Amino acid sequence: MSSNNPLLENYDTPFNAVPFDRIKTEHFLPAIETGINKAKKNIAEVRNNQDDPTFENTVLALETCSEMMDRCSQIYFNLYSSHADKELQDLVDKISPLLAEFRSDIYLDFTLYSRIKSVYDNRDQLPPDDARLTEVTHKEFFRNGANLNDEKKEELRAINKELSVYSPWFSKNVLAATNDFELWITDGKELDGLPENAIVQAKESAVKKGRDDAWLITLQFPSYMPFMKYAHNRELRKELCTARLSLCKDGEFSNVENIKTILALKYKRANLLGFETFADYTLSDRMAESTANVMQFLEDLYGPSLKAARSDLAELEAFAFKMDGIEDLKIWDIPYYQEKLKEQKFGIDEETLRPYFSADNVVQGVFNVANKLYGLTFKQNQDIPVYHEDVKVFEVYAENGDYIGLLYSDLYPRSTKKSGAWMNVFRNQGLSFGKIRRPHVTFTCNLTKPTGGKPSLLTLNEVTTIFHEFGHCLHGLLSQCKYTSIAGANVKWDFVELPSQIMENWVMEQDALNLFAQHYKTGEKLSQDLIDKIKSSRQYMAGWSCLRQLQFAFLDMAWYTTEPDQIDDLINFEKDTNEKTNLVPPVEGSFSS
Repeated sequence: MSSNNPLLENYDTPFNAVPFDRIKTEHFLPAIETGINKAKKNIAEVRNNQDDPTFENTVLALETCSEMMDRCSQIYFNLYSSHADKELQDLVDKISPLLAEFRSDIYLDFTLYSRIKSVYDNRDQLPPDDARLTEVTHKEFFRNGANLNDEKKEELRAINKELSVYSPWFSKNVLAATNDFELWITDGKELDGLPENAIVQAKESAVKKGRDDAWLITLQFPSYMPFMKYAHNRELRKELCTARLSLCKDGEFSNVENIKTILALKYKRANLLGFETFADYTLSDRMAESTANVMQFLEDLYGPSLKAARSDLAELEAFAFKMDGIEDLKIWDIPYYQEKLKEQKFGIDEETLRPYFSADNVVQGVFNVANKLYGLTFKQNQDIPVYHEDVKVFEVYAENGDYIGLLYSDLYPRSTKKSGAWMNVFRNQGLSFGKIRRPHVTFTCNLTKPTGGKPSLLTLNEVTTIFHEFGHCLHGLLSQCKYTSIAGANVKWDFVELPSQIMENWVMEQDALNLFAQHYKTGEKLSQDLIDKIKSSRQYMAGWSCLRQLQFAFLDMAWYTTEPDQIDDLINFEKDTNEKTNLVPPVEGSFSS
């Protein structure tokens, strides 16, 4: 291995953790190129093997042929999402096509497919993990065009290469556009209604930009959402909401053409592989199985959700009129009056609860819940290199003292990080470099940052996010498989949410709350009265929330079941699709979500 590129070396770190303190952007491309070249040699040995195909000389050989490339690319794409400056982002234009071409070389090789099929046809003679890996490998080859004729294979290869760059371009534009928007406030009266925590955060954001005479509101969720929920200034709420719904609509960071191209390429790819639409292709490998099943499921939910949502909206409209004389409730009014009505009906709002949910306490609380449920313990290790100062690393152990894996927590937003929350891995559990290894799992969120000398104080929704994503982390950490391709979260995507939902359900259990919900100053535990109020408010606006989720689902299905040449104007397409779920007029000329 090269001694000049830390990505290619044996990691001399605790638990063979990634040596982030030594890795530079310029290391990635040569490391991935080296990994690809090594993998190609390994693959040539498989396809040129004159012995009869066996699990070991074919399926297992392919499973382990690209370990170096996989390791390097996994690190790169984790950083691409979590901490990427422009130089690292731009590198994707070179790395993604290389990887796409390499994968096409494998999946479109009929000789390799024939050998795999031979093993697959006799899989009932294999041990369970070997049989499962064989099934997964065979399906991957089949679903990626191994049995197509040569002409269609070349078409598919070209599509794969194009998609490999258009999808990252989409993500880059979203991050850039999010960072580009700034709502500067110079009159303190325009902050009326905002809680102290949000005002301090806005001031600190402005100071970091070199202005101590103003406040800065951004589209990052911990800045955006408090403003939408609490700011009295309706016009500024409208401006902020419109900016978010217009993200990447036009200008320097427009994603309109990227979306059209991605839709067309995915549709054509599905057709080549024998499916009518991309939705059909995707769902054929999901628990839902088919477009028809999904649409029936959505329609079954639609009627009851619509009825409940209309009732919720009518109550909110009446409240807004009584409170402020609002006769035409707009989309930028919904969060504001939702929060006001919730406070009136149940005697709580998010700011009442924040002091009881410091991020450190909540994380320790979710660790304690995992200890009581699964016997796990978490020990921070400050000697393991990290990619950003916000990141913490924890060693995870079983009740009997066995090492389980590493957990990287990365909780706060920054300009180099995409929005949202997710679990991923730097190393999956399973066979890697000659031995079965334990996983290195990432736990990534965009939560309210510490401000004004206070710790990070979270909303109940943010607490729920921590428990949700931690459920995914447990899925990865507790994996006990022989091979990485079938380990951890490598399951059907509509099943992958089960562990997160199970963990999320513990948030509102009193036994769980007693482990972490205490006032950050006094140590006072969340009172039974507050717990009862939270529980009584859990179904508040549930109909509205369900209809909103159905809107996302109907829209997603529409994008991927419609012939792309029938979609000309993206905004009008969304508007028409959402007509059945829009109870409040959408922002004119903007996207719906």
